[in-house]
Amino acid sequence: MKMNAYVAGVGMTRFGKHLDVPLKSLAGEAIREALADAGITGAELQAAYMGNAAGGVVQGQEMISGQVALRELGIGRIPVINVENACATSATAFNQACAMVTAGAYDVALVCGFEKLFHQDKARSFAAFDGAVDVENPQGVMGSLQILAEKAGKAVDVVNAGKTRSVFMDIYSLMTIAHMKEYGTTVEQIAGVTAKNAFHGSLNPRAQFQTPMTVAEVLASREIVWPLTLPMCSPIGDGAAAVVVVSERKARKMGLAQPVKVLCSVLVSGFESGDDSIGALASRSAYEEAAVGPGDLSLVELHDASAPSEIIAYEYLGLCAKGQGGSLIDDGSTRLGGRLPVNVSGGLLRKGHPIGASGAAQIVELTEQLQGRAHDRQVEGARLGLAHNGGGLIGTDAAATVVSILHRED
Repeated sequence: MKMNAYVAGVGMTRFGKHLDVPLKSLAGEAIREALADAGITGAELQAAYMGNAAGGVVQGQEMISGQVALRELGIGRIPVINVENACATSATAFNQACAMVTAGAYDVALVCGFEKLFHQDKARSFAAFDGAVDVENPQGVMGSLQILAEKAGKAVDVVNAGKTRSVFMDIYSLMTIAHMKEYGTTVEQIAGVTAKNAFHGSLNPRAQFQTPMTVAEVLASREIVWPLTLPMCSPIGDGAAAVVVVSERKARKMGLAQPVKVLCSVLVSGFESGDDSIGALASRSAYEEAAVGPGDLSLVELHDASAPSEIIAYEYLGLCAKGQGGSLIDDGSTRLGGRLPVNVSGGLLRKGHPIGASGAAQIVELTEQLQGRAHDRQVEGARLGLAHNGGGLIGTDAAATVVSILHRED
């Protein structure tokens, strides 16, 4: 959808392990920072879109998580919309807030994604992902795995998939093997994604992991399921990110310095797509709505739930031709200082992936980059940024994907 909304302020916690910090406290930290960044108080908010995906499973907090978090800040009365859409949860919240602001329903709306995935009982953390597939399908995720396994020429690991590791790692493994088989993508290129994002994460004080890694170190790490080693898989995490979205009228009244405009935000649900993908459809629609192309972008924050996912996303986002994603790692195009830096925040792989917060965190990163306040990881001359966030699985593709494009105005 073409948008006419502006980002007035952003805030974010450090992502990581926060066992002793309540879920609502993480949300509060990010919201307070976003309000201060916008120069407004909670009393000026007209609506709040609160994104949490796994609170019911991990903390037992369901149904009113947004109201609970906001009440701690003394914010009530206003409409609070609780959003849940797998890993695309807060990207969806952002999409909906921008749509309502564009439609004229609100002048000031809050978006917050907040999540706690770490728990003393590790089974709860794994269980958080179990509902992101069609659980009433008799074949369920194993049916999807079987289809992917056939494409990869492999057998499904029925012993360990979803038991000793997240079933999504098996999904990514099979997708990776198929891509390697068809296009010649190498394990060194896949490890190169993690090494690149580890370098970026080392420059981000809010990243979960801030230690640089070499390709050799990534390849030598503990194997999760071939060809994926541990650093090639996004970690679970805790954290929150918040965004204040305002109308054009409000933005003018506030006199925003270096205003960041939301040109578009496209939300697409999974479909029987044949050779197409939900990510390709969402990105094509976003480029059309924003009247830009991949060549116009200054930077991209994309959903690297695994290292090969980033390479595959390069292709369906139109950053390169199909099958050529690995070459962007080889030539350094997507590294800070390259032609089109990708995941300069560290991405999900190193910044972390508290699923309900990941989409909003991408918007935080783009906003700070476009306003020239990303410090050591600043992309020089950044003016146009794309955020891509997907979640869930139906069949062999994502259940939901959001692509948003932001632009810095003079």
